[in-house]
Amino acid sequence: MSRSRTAAIFTAVASLAAATAFTVVAQPDPAAAHGAAMKPGSRTYLCWKDGLSQTGEIKPNNPACSAAVAQSGTNSLYNWFSVLRSDAGGRTVGFIPDGKLCSGGNTGFAGYDLARNDWPLTHLTAGRQMEFNYSNWAHHPGTFYFYVTKDSWSPTRPLAWSDLEEQPFLQVTNPPQRGSVGSNEGHYYFTGNLPSNKSGRHIIYSRWVRSDSQENFFGCSDVTFDGGNGEVTGIGPGGSNPPTTPPPTTPPPTTPPPTTPPPTTPPPTTPPPAGGCMAVFKVVSTWGGGFQGEVEVMNHSASTYSGWTATLNWGGGQSVSQVWNGTATTSGSTLTVTNAAYNGSIPPEGKTTFGFTANGTAGAPQSISCSGR
Repeated sequence: MSRSRTAAIFTAVASLAAATAFTVVAQPDPAAAHGAAMKPGSRTYLCWKDGLSQTGEIKPNNPACSAAVAQSGTNSLYNWFSVLRSDAGGRTVGFIPDGKLCSGGNTGFAGYDLARNDWPLTHLTAGRQMEFNYSNWAHHPGTFYFYVTKDSWSPTRPLAWSDLEEQPFLQVTNPPQRGSVGSNEGHYYFTGNLPSNKSGRHIIYSRWVRSDSQENFFGCSDVTFDGGNGEVTGIGPGGSNPPTTPPPTTPPPTTPPPTTPPPTTPPPTTPPPAGGCMAVFKVVSTWGGGFQGEVEVMNHSASTYSGWTATLNWGGGQSVSQVWNGTATTSGSTLTVTNAAYNGSIPPEGKTTFGFTANGTAGAPQSISCSGR
C-alpha cells in the first residue's frame, strides 16, 4: 500500500472516529503469538536465530529456512513464537492433518512443513537428562507435551501422526519461568529425560495446550542423537552444512550431573506480565528506504482496558514518519504510542492494532512492550 493511500485511509478513519467512538472486539482469527520451543529449538526459533542481522532485518542463511520464508514470508520469523491454532482445544489426530504437524495447520507457517534434511539441527544424547526451554512470550497456564519420531521416520517426507511414538516422553504442567515475559529471551524451564534407544536424525514434536482457552501451540525441533550436549549447527553464515558429529565445546560427562526434577505443578517463579498486555510487530510492506509496520495490542488480563500504551525501541537507525490508530511520541530511538480516543477499550482476550510508516531498513524493533490501564 502506498503512503498516499495509507494517509487517505487514515484520514477517513479519523473522520469516522470523530463522529462515533467504538469498542474493539476480539476477532475469530488466531491471536498473533505466545510461545515456541527454544531448547531443543523449533524450526521457527532456530530459523529466526539463523537470519538475525545487526539492523533487525531477518535474512536466512540456512537453505531450509530460506525455503520456508520463500513460502510463508518473513513475518513467520518476526513472529517465530506464533505457530498456534486458537480453536484446537487439545485436538490432534484428525484436527491437524498429516503433513501439517510442524505448522499446526496454520497456513501462515506452511513453509515449515517442508520435508528437508537441512533444517538447523540440535545435537543430543539419547536418555540423557536435560533442561527444556519454551518461550513465555505471553504467560498462560497449561500442559506441555513432547513426542519423538519412530525409528521408521524419514526426513524425506512431511511429518505424519503415525511417524510419532504414541506416548509423549515428557509431559509438564505449569512449569516455572525465568527472564522477561514478552521478550525473545524469557522462557519456561523444566528438566526431563530424553528418549532412550534413539540414534541419528529425529524430530521432537511439541504441543502446548492452554488450560484457560482453546488455544494450542505446535512445533517441530530437528535433532540428532549423536552424543551431543545441545550444540546447534546449521545456523548463521557458513553454518548451513552441519557435520555429522559436531565437536563438543566441552566433553560430555560420563554421568550427567544430578538435577532435581520439578514438581508436577510448580508455582511460577515470575508473575505474568503486568496487566496481561502483549504487543506483536509485523512488516506489512516495504519500499526503497522505508517500510510499513503494524503492531497488534492484545489484552490477556481478566479486566477490560480503558486505555493502553505500546513502546518500541529501534536499533537499526529506523525513524517513524507517520502513525495511525494511535498517538505517538518519539524520544531518540524509542517510539511510544498510546491509544486513540476510539480504540482504547479492549475487553479480555480482545485486541486492536495501530500502524505506521518508517524510514530505514525493514526490521523488528529491538524490544516491544505494552501496558493496559
